[in-house]
Amino acid sequence: MSSIPDWFWSAVEAPREAGQVEVDECDVHFLAWGERGQPGLLLVHGMNAHAHWWDFIAPQLADRYRIAAVDLTGMGDSDYRHEYDADTWADELAAVADAAGLGNDSIIVGHSFGGRIGLHAAVRHADRFGGLIMADAGIRDPDDDSGERPPMGGRPVLYPDAETARNRFRLQPPQDCANGFLLEYIARQSVMAIDDGFAFKFDTDLFTSMSGVSREDAEADFRALTLPFGLIYGADSRLFSGRTLDYMRSLRSEPFPAVALADAQHHLFLDQPLKFVTELAAMLDTLRS
Repeated sequence: MSSIPDWFWSAVEAPREAGQVEVDECDVHFLAWGERGQPGLLLVHGMNAHAHWWDFIAPQLADRYRIAAVDLTGMGDSDYRHEYDADTWADELAAVADAAGLGNDSIIVGHSFGGRIGLHAAVRHADRFGGLIMADAGIRDPDDDSGERPPMGGRPVLYPDAETARNRFRLQPPQDCANGFLLEYIARQSVMAIDDGFAFKFDTDLFTSMSGVSREDAEADFRALTLPFGLIYGADSRLFSGRTLDYMRSLRSEPFPAVALADAQHHLFLDQPLKFVTELAAMLDTLRS
């Protein structure tokens, strides 16, 4: 592995806060960076991920923004539910924005599944947020015959120790990543001690107990979206294509900025973390202008 760059250490060692807020009888955990009173930014992770995926991204924007990163219930350090639905997850985003001191003009940035939940929150709580950026997330053309997306579900696995669990960490959908130090960092943040062993921080029943997140639901939300919108996607992503972008443009009467991040796949800010920050900062400026 090549040497770990200084920017990474500066980011993960930057001051941050941790907090939680109760939503529908469950505690929702979040992290926060930057000073209150600055423009707000709410970061939403992908499926089976957690707030720490943003640890090396958020601090690079904290001089200009008050930033919060949420653990959606069923993932990370938030509580689990018997059932999950898009409305409740959207309510969690609004509650975290309030608890973290984000203003009503705050912009949501959601990666993958987090983009889907961010979209619903931007519609359900349009008066609470000021815009939405989806990161390698979108609405696929219903006539797209490129095949089903790769399976993303988990399965119950109990590992004997934390190191064994960390060594089993894999990206979903599978992809290579040249920045091994980022994968190692995320893996270390993804393991929890339970019962007589260690497991990853997500509810393995999530996929059989969630609702309101279908492609049709997403399309209805996108048609209803009134807030400023932007899109950043991996140019080499398996989950986002030019056809997806064309279809999304056909659903929205107003044009929107869309940037393909070169040499990046679905997990674009792992592949190109610094370029992602640059493009994200520029798009935030565009949406706020």
